[in-house]
Amino acid sequence: MAPSVRQAAPASGPAGRGSDSYERIYRAVRRVPTGRVTTYGAIARMAGLPRQARLVGYALSALHGTSALPWHRIINAQGRLSLERAGRASGLTQRMRLEREGVRVDAAGRVSLAKYGWRVTPASR
Repeated sequence: MAPSVRQAAPASGPAGRGSDSYERIYRAVRRVPTGRVTTYGAIARMAGLPRQARLVGYALSALHGTSALPWHRIINAQGRLSLERAGRASGLTQRMRLEREGVRVDAAGRVSLAKYGWRVTPASR
């Protein structure tokens, strides 16, 4: 299950929440390789939306429950599973999907960004 099961159309507004911004975010999320993770802020930068990490969270929570987008590979800047700390069932789903890909998540819901973190390099742009 994705962060949310509702099929939400992005609301447009001054904060860049139009469908174009969401599509840019989704394109960036699709690039994260299997077995790797990255942060909300890194996805925002890749999407050309610097300092909009929260917008990435909104875009991911707008996904339909059957989405094939690898939303589970996006974690917070401290290397934690944000959804798990919020007590959401999707936090458990995120943990299970990451572990299935070989990403180790510790008992506190942390992932080593040094070991599993993915960063865009000039060659991968």
